[in-house]
Amino acid sequence: MAAVNDIAVKHWLALYTKPRQEFKAAIQLESVSIEYYLPTFTAMKKWSDRKKKIIEPLFRSYIFIHVAEKERMLAVFQKAIVKTVSFNGKPSVIPDWQIENIKKMLIESPEVFVTNKIEVGTKVKIVDGPFKDVIGVVTGAQEDKWLSVSIDLLRCSVKVRLPKESVLKFP
Repeated sequence: MAAVNDIAVKHWLALYTKPRQEFKAAIQLESVSIEYYLPTFTAMKKWSDRKKKIIEPLFRSYIFIHVAEKERMLAVFQKAIVKTVSFNGKPSVIPDWQIENIKKMLIESPEVFVTNKIEVGTKVKIVDGPFKDVIGVVTGAQEDKWLSVSIDLLRCSVKVRLPKESVLKFP
């Protein structure tokens, strides 16, 4: 990933949004005339009494912007934006061809979607609750509800059932 060098040159960058505020971020960016791209797909949601097609972001909590440095700073100050995705403290530039490939993929295969599924055997770090900052290994999962994580503690293996949002993949 390249870094932003020239403050006048426009680059594609990714912004991290507040949870479930990708569409609000798009509205806010549009209101300040910032070029953005929010890849979406149509999903069928099922409730106990009905089914409905809804538009979902392809990448949850992310939106892409095509900006120079001054515009990036303006974008980051929007309420739905958390920060710029960075590498070594510098905004990570996304090559034009990658954005074009996403656009092309969604036109040709609109049924494609991204999953953040954590597979059994993945090493994870618990980020919330009484086991916060403990490292473990995923031993099971149930859909989008919970993970079973094995934790080595005092030479014993303890299995805990945790909400999926309380763990992150550990590098």
